[in-house]
Amino acid sequence: MSTETSNKTFLLATGNRGKQREFAQVMAPLGWQLRGLHEFDLPEVEETGLSFVENALLKARAASAGTNLPALADDSGLVVPFLNGEPGIYSARYAGKHGDSEGNMQRLLERLADAEGEQRAAYFYCALAWVDHAEDPTPKLALGRWSGHILKARQGDGGFGYDPIFQPLGDTRSAAELLPEEKNRLSHRGLAIAELLPQLA
Repeated sequence: MSTETSNKTFLLATGNRGKQREFAQVMAPLGWQLRGLHEFDLPEVEETGLSFVENALLKARAASAGTNLPALADDSGLVVPFLNGEPGIYSARYAGKHGDSEGNMQRLLERLADAEGEQRAAYFYCALAWVDHAEDPTPKLALGRWSGHILKARQGDGGFGYDPIFQPLGDTRSAAELLPEEKNRLSHRGLAIAELLPQLA
């Protein structure tokens, strides 16, 4: 076992600081030390998969290969069945530029401008992939799904990504109006992490 593994250090294969904060909050009490992709000079991984699971595995293997650390990768996004699954795996670059949250939200609101009721149903989906090393033949996978609908206008200024226009089922608030600890417990990512943790124990 490597020194890094015995010290419970792992690499989170994302450059998204919002995701890093969420994972750090959940993993720290378990003794895991998170290192972020920004600490290493690694090239961006081309997400050539056709599903969240495929892309998560691609990112985890590439990150582990570049650092010799166990790696955890998240591939997640928003799915609107009425739009045939858009924005889906292209959630982060829906408006064309990667990470343009305002542009992504605006495009989705425009695509749903005439949609009503169940046509606005949506869910966040998260696939987590953990590899102990780059060629790990038995990666650990965990999935989470958070259902709700798309609001007609932004609400709240917390969270990140599509949070201001996503209202979880059974709530009157947007995801951007939830307290961080609420979101960590309820969200697609929180559910996927809860499924992953017993596999790491």
